[in-house]
Amino acid sequence: MLRLKSPAMVITLAALTALGPLATDMYLPAMPAMAAALDTGPDQIQLTLSLYMAGFAVAQLFCGPISDRFGRRPVMIAGFGLFLLASLLCAFAPSIEWLLAGRFLQALGGAAGPVLGRAAVRDIHGPIEAGRVLSYMASTMALAPALAPIVGAGLLLFFGWESIFVLLTIYAAAMLLVLAFLMPEPLARENRQSVHPATILQNYRMLLGQRAFMGYTLVNASGFTGLFAFLSGSSFVLIEFMGMSPFGYGIGFTLIVAGFFSGTLISGRFSHRLGRDRLLLLATSICALAGLTMAGLAAAAIYTPWAVIGPHILFLVGFGIVMPQSMSGALAPNPQCAGSASSLFGFLQMTLAALGGALVGRFHDGTSLTMAVSIGLGGVLSLLAYLLLVRPASQAAAAGQAGSSR
Repeated sequence: MLRLKSPAMVITLAALTALGPLATDMYLPAMPAMAAALDTGPDQIQLTLSLYMAGFAVAQLFCGPISDRFGRRPVMIAGFGLFLLASLLCAFAPSIEWLLAGRFLQALGGAAGPVLGRAAVRDIHGPIEAGRVLSYMASTMALAPALAPIVGAGLLLFFGWESIFVLLTIYAAAMLLVLAFLMPEPLARENRQSVHPATILQNYRMLLGQRAFMGYTLVNASGFTGLFAFLSGSSFVLIEFMGMSPFGYGIGFTLIVAGFFSGTLISGRFSHRLGRDRLLLLATSICALAGLTMAGLAAAAIYTPWAVIGPHILFLVGFGIVMPQSMSGALAPNPQCAGSASSLFGFLQMTLAALGGALVGRFHDGTSLTMAVSIGLGGVLSLLAYLLLVRPASQAAAAGQAGSSR
């Protein structure tokens, strides 16, 4: 068994959490080919992403509270088992309808990894250290989206798009073995909660009334909506409209993920020195600037790959800081219901992202404009959520602490 506070445990939690980006990023280069193979349009293929996010959002509302009662490990085992079966369904889907069903079931099972990985970090490391650990875990996890599109493009080239879902099946099987034989239960028995619906609803009502929780959640969700707009539209913009090859798309995506990786390193290195709030002000400002730059270039009809990839690298530097800091900020004051807090955090994040992705697919005009404007809005809304919700809540908390110390 792994030790709870060992580096190997951090890597294991990162691998479990990486299921989310793997299930979305690996098949991005194959989306145009999948549309042709299944005789459908870009809007239906983009719906496989939005439907995945919608299922992911719904599943999080349940798996977190259930894990608060029965523990993180058994819920993750059940989730990865369902993900494995759903991946097989996707691999052998004879039509777009079967693929959509498989993606929805994938999401129901796959939600357990990211939600309970975050909760497990809070269980093990506490409110302060969790931000630093989540930053370094995100750095490790960044390898997944960096490599996934390149791996997906290679599988598409040599074996067809179905092989991408076969590889996801193998990954889920490997994680099930780790969960069954190596991972200890991180949730102490004295911290377990009731699964009575009234208790769950009371926890959610309490969290929705916390200005800080909602602020941190909306900072993250807005930035993630900008990221998901790119995931939803970039393959059609860069491959179909701008003429990039699937392999070139994978290389460009890797450079973008390098921006995210850099952001997570900045977050981990300066977490104690600058503090959460100053880091978030810097990060949300970067996201807003990058998103508006991309939107401005698209509005000026500058249609080149670097007019998309360059600003999005900068956007991901900002979001690499935002993600771990906003997660730790939302979970820090709620140790008694960390699973529920992580669930609601993820539900709001994924719901906004699914809506944003669906709108990109619905209003895609064949150019980069719709996607770029969506990313710009995501960056601006993230900055506004910080300025209007997080900063006032932090100032009120600091004033309360100063008053109580007198």
